Amino acid sequence: MHSLRNQRTIKTPASVEGVGYWSGRDIRVEFHPADINTGVVFVRTDLEPAVRLPALVGHRIEIPRRTALNVAGVQVEMVEHVMAALSGLQIDNCEVRVTAAEMPGMDGSSADFVAALDAAGIVEQPAWRPQLVVRETTRIGDDDSWIEVRPATHGGLSVRYRLDYGNDNAIGRQTFDMKITPDSFRRELAPSRTFMLKAEADWLLKQGLGTRVSPKELLIFDDQGPIDNQLRYSDECVRHKVLDLVGDLALAGCDIVGHVIAHRTGHRLNAEIVKILLAEGEIVEQRRRSA
Repeated sequence: MHSLRNQRTIKTPASVEGVGYWSGRDIRVEFHPADINTGVVFVRTDLEPAVRLPALVGHRIEIPRRTALNVAGVQVEMVEHVMAALSGLQIDNCEVRVTAAEMPGMDGSSADFVAALDAAGIVEQPAWRPQLVVRETTRIGDDDSWIEVRPATHGGLSVRYRLDYGNDNAIGRQTFDMKITPDSFRRELAPSRTFMLKAEADWLLKQGLGTRVSPKELLIFDDQGPIDNQLRYSDECVRHKVLDLVGDLALAGCDIVGHVIAHRTGHRLNAEIVKILLAEGEIVEQRRRSA
């Protein structure tokens, strides 16, 4: 069995400021240390009284193109890049205070959140981090888009993602496979940015969305490649899909020990597989004694 680890939080508060991709608002996010077994909790400090939203899949609601949580009619959205940063760095207990419903988009990646959390420092806490251990293979979706979770081959969480935009555009087909650890997340996933086709970006602008976002803030592809931007990795798009997946899986509220294989999956299917795993999987909360 993959051994349990200690829960972790941050040493000192940290903050990030940026613009909301969808709302165009200036937004401030503050990360604060939290006690054991708190989990990740978003706090809408712009409301009176402030409203707390635990980052758990049971609070997730369906909104296109992003992950959103709702508690008693109050929302936070675009949480996947923040959740990916916290989960990727194995920060389990954290209060995320935000001055609006939306998280700031930054450069479309988790890099700024990771930098702030690393600067705050990470400390172990005197309690085990629960694990959801995958014992059998589970698959949902259809031929076009699916996600499958298998028992872990090397302990911990590993992900294999296949992105397929066909052959008639610059994104094309990409596959990425990696075991998720704090080091690998920082190096291989955190800097990978949100992407979309130019036609999608044009449609969103017509809806009055993304008015303060330019191709310099995220990857917008025409037939030749990203507009006014350069790739950080040759396969940056599929890496970002893995980043999103890590953020969505974090809504389990515990470590997942398993191997995830995904084909063109998105936020909805990612959340559905978490719900199934929580209902059917085995949660391990304390170390078994040696024989």
